[in-house]
Amino acid sequence: MADDIFEHPRLVAIYDVLDPDRSDLEVYAALTTELGARLVLDIGCGTGSFALMLAGTGLEVTGVDPAGGSIAVARSKPGADRVRWVHGVARDLPPLQVDLATMTANVAQTIVDPADWSATLAGAREALRPGGHLVLETRDPAYRGWEEWTREASTATTEIPGDRVRTWVELTDVRLPLVSFRHTWVFASDGEVLTSDSTLRFREQDEVTTDLVEHGFVVDEVRDAPDRPGRELVFVARRH
Repeated sequence: MADDIFEHPRLVAIYDVLDPDRSDLEVYAALTTELGARLVLDIGCGTGSFALMLAGTGLEVTGVDPAGGSIAVARSKPGADRVRWVHGVARDLPPLQVDLATMTANVAQTIVDPADWSATLAGAREALRPGGHLVLETRDPAYRGWEEWTREASTATTEIPGDRVRTWVELTDVRLPLVSFRHTWVFASDGEVLTSDSTLRFREQDEVTTDLVEHGFVVDEVRDAPDRPGRELVFVARRH
């Protein structure tokens, strides 16, 4: 089951409006070029921002996500017919032989169950051609970024089409490697209050490397995210 932030009709409709700066994806678009990929699998594609960005450059893209609400938004966007959308998870994909599989925007951390994580890595490997690459990012637990997730620091009011919404996020539980938090939205037009609870898994670099190797990958490099220095671990792995 996907979190409400990715499923609830009122929330997915404004997801992109509330997070308009997707400059983080430019790094991965550049990596696609660097790795010479023409066929790409976007795991955890959400509302389709990255998949559509790549498809707009002429790449053949498949986007997969377990949240039907997010997939519906992705399918409604201009250019959506250029992308193959799959409502599901990586282990359930149809046969593919892509050059690159990606997990951007900390998608990897949303997969908290070890069995689901293992199945995702296995599914990614199965979808890749021999020598194809898997690129994923995850927050570096050493930075302890969750300490910044407070109501005081995150409260904002945003104008959305036909309405105004006040939002914030606050921690609900920290039991490493799991960190739980709650998003809240208050809509000005009718006073409706919506919440979405989420949990992320903060994996150490050695843990991710071990998991990748055990699933048939060679880790070529672990990079910093240039737009978030010191906060992220970006793994560039290759199907063995």
